[in-house]
Amino acid sequence: MLGYYAATAIGSLRRSKALAILMILVIGLGIGASMTMITIFHVLSGDPLPGRSGQLYAPVIDPRPLARDRTESPEPDGNFTWPDAMNLLRANRADRQAAMAGGAVPVRPTQSGELPFYETGRYVTTDFFAMFQVPFTAGSGWSKEDDEARARVVVLSSELNHKLFGNTSGIGRTVRLKNTDFRVIGVVDHWNPQPQFYAQINGRVFGKADQFFLPLQTAQALELDFNGRFSCWDSGGDARTSDHCVWLQFWAQLDSVSKAQAYRDFLRSYWRDQQAHGRMPRPANAQLYGLMDWLAHEHAIPDDLRLQLSLSLGFLAVCMLNVVGLLLATFLRRSGEISVRRALGARRWDIFLQLGVESCVIGMAGGLLGLGIACLGLWSVRQRPDGYAQLAQMDVRMLLATFLLALVASVIAGLLPAWRACRIPPALQLKTQ
Repeated sequence: MLGYYAATAIGSLRRSKALAILMILVIGLGIGASMTMITIFHVLSGDPLPGRSGQLYAPVIDPRPLARDRTESPEPDGNFTWPDAMNLLRANRADRQAAMAGGAVPVRPTQSGELPFYETGRYVTTDFFAMFQVPFTAGSGWSKEDDEARARVVVLSSELNHKLFGNTSGIGRTVRLKNTDFRVIGVVDHWNPQPQFYAQINGRVFGKADQFFLPLQTAQALELDFNGRFSCWDSGGDARTSDHCVWLQFWAQLDSVSKAQAYRDFLRSYWRDQQAHGRMPRPANAQLYGLMDWLAHEHAIPDDLRLQLSLSLGFLAVCMLNVVGLLLATFLRRSGEISVRRALGARRWDIFLQLGVESCVIGMAGGLLGLGIACLGLWSVRQRPDGYAQLAQMDVRMLLATFLLALVASVIAGLLPAWRACRIPPALQLKTQ
């Protein structure tokens, strides 16, 4: 029966080609625009470390002095001073923990004639690799002893390793970063969680993966350049190791809810202890955010994308309202045909089902057009310079969602016109024929 209704629907659409094409075009535009933004939002709002994020936490303390004017944000930015980060590392109250900062250094190839080039990476402490389950193709990270000894060791990304050493592993070889030689001890497999939750959220959160990893204390001792926000107060200078400059990120792995609560209590205790030593004058209000809560708190997804998503859904709603009017006009024009079918014994449900199938056919055709428009829209996004642009790819899930959205939207749009057409009095229409 449904096959018959589908054939009937296609025949009806052929008889009113202009209206059919217009409806398909309107649905396609609405679906294409909305699915472009829904796909981007879906990609950017995903879990960067599935299966692991529930154990990762970002602690937040506030070492700033009391607010001096109303322009100062009441919320801390989540960054740490060097002394506070080192104190938490030494306290060792988490299952794993790591302090880190972004960096950029000139890489000097060992091959003669090759020019130096800049690469961005991360200065981290040893637990970074195990805590975030960073995969290695060769070698491994360094030890806590290497951290303390400020060892000249480096872990490379597979991309940078290939750039420097070709298809051979760089393990045991020397890389010159800025003016210092480092021994390669590990090569990371393709690892680029999006967003890069462990970085400063207002920095390079989406985009290229870190190309190298250096021990944080080594980078500090060598005064290597770092990337990110560096905020100081008071007049005690701007040394990175001072207790009045925040620039480090800190993450902790806590394997149970009870451990997370114990760590919160530890942070409050640490805050009060620092107050006893003349620091952190603000009321003790230490926070501990889970990974996904931290991304939401820091608005990792750009606000303009949320606005564009809302506008695209509004545009889809306007398109479907227009489709309702076009379907109503199409169905009411066939009131004579519908009345004859009713007079021959067709039930209202049969008429409703036939018109509903016709709406579905229009919706599927609009979905095909919308898929093409969405692919074109995602392609245009990938041409933008934004860090998240290359993530604008449609996967199988979003492909199916495109057709489902088109089908649901067309069915909803066809409910009122189909119901209205079913309510036509057959006797009155037959009398006027």
